[in-house]
Amino acid sequence: MKEKDIKTTARIILGAGLVFAGISHLTFARKEFQAQVPDVIPLKKDDTVVYSGFAEVAMGSALILANKKNKETIGKIAAAFFTAVFPGNISQLINHRSAFGLDTDGKRFARLFFQPVLVYWALKSTGKKSKEITK
Repeated sequence: MKEKDIKTTARIILGAGLVFAGISHLTFARKEFQAQVPDVIPLKKDDTVVYSGFAEVAMGSALILANKKNKETIGKIAAAFFTAVFPGNISQLINHRSAFGLDTDGKRFARLFFQPVLVYWALKSTGKKSKEITK
């Protein structure tokens, strides 16, 4: 499989995951996501979950539909989003809030290491091909 095909597949899978997560924010998992909203956010927890759900649906759709001209920018925006929501994962750990099967501090701590993977995935699946970087 060519690098381009692997990156396209990875980008579409990430986009689909974001669309699914966004829909779950808006529907069946709203309460679960509220457990991740840090208390310092000046909005109601449910509003934060709904707004982030809309953002995830939009971002996921953009990743899926990205063309050659805009996919790198969309990947950077997705990486920034994953970075911006990371404090929610920290909040879930330090406040001992159970959600999504993360019902121990060990599981909540392990979850922290997945966020950098998402950032890398967003950047790698939308960035320039290796040959283009070396030119």
